Amino acid sequence: MRIRAHGQQHPEEDVSNLESPKPHLSGESSSEPSRNHADANESGHRWTGEEPGLHLVVITGLSGSGKGSVVKAFEDSGFYCVDNMPVELLPKFVELVQQSIEINRAAVVIDIREGGRLGNLPAQLQDLRSWPSLRLTLLFLEAGDDVLMRRFSETRRPHPLAAGGKVLEGIAAERKALETIRAQADLVVDTTKFNVHELRSFITERVIRSESARALRIGVNSFGFKNGVPVDSDLVFDVRFLPNPNYIPEYRPQTGKDADVANYILSFPQSKEFIRRIADLLKYLIPHYAEEGKSYLTISFGCTGGQHRSVFIAEAVQKELEEMGYAASVTHRDIPRR
Repeated sequence: MRIRAHGQQHPEEDVSNLESPKPHLSGESSSEPSRNHADANESGHRWTGEEPGLHLVVITGLSGSGKGSVVKAFEDSGFYCVDNMPVELLPKFVELVQQSIEINRAAVVIDIREGGRLGNLPAQLQDLRSWPSLRLTLLFLEAGDDVLMRRFSETRRPHPLAAGGKVLEGIAAERKALETIRAQADLVVDTTKFNVHELRSFITERVIRSESARALRIGVNSFGFKNGVPVDSDLVFDVRFLPNPNYIPEYRPQTGKDADVANYILSFPQSKEFIRRIADLLKYLIPHYAEEGKSYLTISFGCTGGQHRSVFIAEAVQKELEEMGYAASVTHRDIPRR
């Protein structure tokens, strides 16, 4: 469902022929320098994957930057979307959606059409970030002045702040008005070099799926086949093809967490190759699991006794997942207790 709160349309919605070299993510526009916001900034809420509840995306930014196309991408990905949400209704909207058993992802567009009331948004967002069971992402869209001017010219729609039809002055005034909101953004996307289709694809692949995947809780287990496969495993990998440290007397009482055992296993090229290939596979699989609505993924690695090879590989893969930005825990079911 897509709701237009005030019945207004974005000036960029009819744009279909924007220039399109290589699309990119950036915090920069042609009129002002800024730092990259590809990751959550220091004021943003970093999602750990441990918190249940509603994921709310607030979409804002410059007029003509592509907000209409972006909210369509969120809608197509299953988000409950509201366009032109009144600022003063945002907390009440969150309360109502949190009471719904059917909605756990929502996206709202709030922008300069709110007029002077938009000045209340930064304080509201700061307050919402402290709400329990709420994950908030502020997405800010922008583009270069020349591109924004061309988009308004092609759509023949007036800029909301362009007094007397002076679009460039309207763009400058809007940048100034949105400075505080932009500073709070978790993600800033420069749409200068996107066309409509590239923008929607980028948002779907790099923002929506990436965010959903990082909310997925991942557990990495080691086990010994002699004690059975863990029944809660989603993915099971047999690492008994790796050389077994158990046959070396000094390594027998140790585990895969000990440096000597780890170095021994890593001394074989197939060990490094296996870790690399598993990491590549998980990098591909996890976003798709998240897209299907999976909230927890259990990955299990098994060797004969669950003491050496599987323990080392589970530890290594958990570190790979953390480097990818995922929240992953590791447990060793059959490791000897000391």
